[in-house]
Amino acid sequence: MDPFLALLLSFSQRLSANELTSLKFLCRDKIGKRKLEAVQSGMELFNILLEQQLIASNKVSFLEGLLENIKREDLVLQLKQFVEDGKVKSPDDLPDVHERPIEVICENVGRDWKMLMRKLGMSEVKMERIVAANPFNLQEQLVQSLREWQNWKGKDAKVLDLIKALRACKMNLVADRVEH
Repeated sequence: MDPFLALLLSFSQRLSANELTSLKFLCRDKIGKRKLEAVQSGMELFNILLEQQLIASNKVSFLEGLLENIKREDLVLQLKQFVEDGKVKSPDDLPDVHERPIEVICENVGRDWKMLMRKLGMSEVKMERIVAANPFNLQEQLVQSLREWQNWKGKDAKVLDLIKALRACKMNLVADRVEH
């Protein structure tokens, strides 16, 4: 079975009727009106997008844009995971969307990000790989390290763990902001 098709099926099953309507609206300039009116499920829409070669397992930017526009960050994260790993992960294996205070941490943690990641259990090798991939962008190093931690922990990536690690690093102000 094609893992990308399995991913699309998973997305289809998790879309609400309103989200499907929004996706159809966003596809108006790519798909004819008659075809769109006949679409009753996410799978039907994804089928059309596949047929028109707007999406494929190696061409996901259009799909990512659609999901971002309907504010389904959980599906965007799962899509990015698929691209990175080449396999579908269960939604239960991904961190909870509401437990991702990455923005708060990135806005408030600077050069001490490695100390935080060590407290979270990340290896030096992984951190050095992230630094090598983003040599002149401190913020991106932090974002990528937090994403790596989330991917590693999966559904066990909890805000409470981040708060404990921040407090252990004497970053209490950041921890307070994450709590709120």
